[in-house]
Amino acid sequence: MNFLFKIILLISRLPLWVHYLFSDFIFVIIYYVVGYRKKVVTANLQNSFPEKKPEELRKIRRHFYRNFGDYIVEMVKSFTISSTELRVRVQHLNQDIFHQAKAENKNVILLAGHVFNWEWFSALATILPQEKSFPVYRKVQSKFWESHVLKIRNRFGNQAIEAKEVVRHIFRNENDGDSVYMFVADQTPHVSEVSFGLDFLNQKTPVFIGYDKLSTRMDLAFVYCEMKKVKRGFYQINYQRIYPDGERFEEFEVVKKFHKLLENTINKRPDNYLWSHRRWKYQHAIKVIDTETNP
Repeated sequence: MNFLFKIILLISRLPLWVHYLFSDFIFVIIYYVVGYRKKVVTANLQNSFPEKKPEELRKIRRHFYRNFGDYIVEMVKSFTISSTELRVRVQHLNQDIFHQAKAENKNVILLAGHVFNWEWFSALATILPQEKSFPVYRKVQSKFWESHVLKIRNRFGNQAIEAKEVVRHIFRNENDGDSVYMFVADQTPHVSEVSFGLDFLNQKTPVFIGYDKLSTRMDLAFVYCEMKKVKRGFYQINYQRIYPDGERFEEFEVVKKFHKLLENTINKRPDNYLWSHRRWKYQHAIKVIDTETNP
């Protein structure tokens, strides 16, 4: 496996235009030859957009697989890409939000979705006014790949934290405006952890609510990260502060607002979302469904 990783590092050092040649090849293999999770992708799109015609859904599906190929090679490039190149390729909009949170002495909770390419957030740590940046990750079965993916997420001064530890970490550390926590917040909870659900993309959806506990107990700055693919290899992230309707967040309020914002992002460019994920497989386990969106 170490030999394989050495090969990956060699490939990673190639220019990105070469990586995109690999991406074109990957697209042909996963779309036309293997049909990687094509049934899952098709079902997710049909259920999420019942109003769209079959030919429109097929177009979205095809573009998704092209973007997925780009995501794979961009992940490989992430092992060696410089912070300078990432800052050119990823434009961070509305950075004043971070300065405002620091002035308010509030740590920042970034909430992003599985919109391509969420892995390229990492260089944000080099331009933040906050001293500490903590990407949140979930363990994978392969310890080998987990250790190497962590190398990507720990670059540029980041300190990755496992999802099961992050809430405890936030509660135990000072809320002084000097820390930023990066959540990919549309994760599917394990069936044993499913409790709350809401209407998301026309489906009853079990949602991860760990960060909601923070919103009702601590005065933190919650920020939505809207990722936009401008063109191949170039992205924009627009940061948007999420405020409570009252003085403080009510239970599940930040969860519902995040998913509404994410749904709006997906509707703009549905081919940029991770449709190969079995997002709705635990619908049956939802114990409480949001009554505002599901009367």
